Amino acid sequence: MSRFDDDELPPDFDDEAADETAQEYQVWQWLLRINPGDEEQALQQFSAYREAVGDEDPDGLEVILPLTRVIDWQSGFQVEAGDTRTLIQAIDELTARWNLAVDWEGEPDDDEFHAETDVPSLLAIAYDSLAPYGYTLWVWEAEPDTYAGGISLSRDSEAMRELAALLGIELRLASETG
Repeated sequence: MSRFDDDELPPDFDDEAADETAQEYQVWQWLLRINPGDEEQALQQFSAYREAVGDEDPDGLEVILPLTRVIDWQSGFQVEAGDTRTLIQAIDELTARWNLAVDWEGEPDDDEFHAETDVPSLLAIAYDSLAPYGYTLWVWEAEPDTYAGGISLSRDSEAMRELAALLGIELRLASETG
């Protein structure tokens, strides 16, 4: 049926929506990938996404804004460009789902640490820290002057890139933000 693995569809998916060219199907596949091993979380976010977009025409809809909002602090993050503290908190929260911790190469509780770093550098550190465990940290364009992103299994990188292209999401590796 799909080039995106045969993941289970949400209970109320109709046959037309299950077409891999349908935007709603692609959103579901995206949510499955940024919630590895947690289909229940993906389903809750999918329901919230559906509610957020309501009856909007999918052809003219920019999916990244409602997607970023429904995953924030659960399986994604969105932080202001200079907010290194919130970025560290968000990524620490996300990685805790898999009992992982990022080595931030310094003391995140120290004001001097934050004065000497920036969001792109921290994203690269987190990317490098997660890669050996089979996870990829992604970033995408959402709101102006912000960084938004999420984590998928590294084996899903090709599907993430393909889904991003289909959904009109400017996706890149977190290590490529500098």
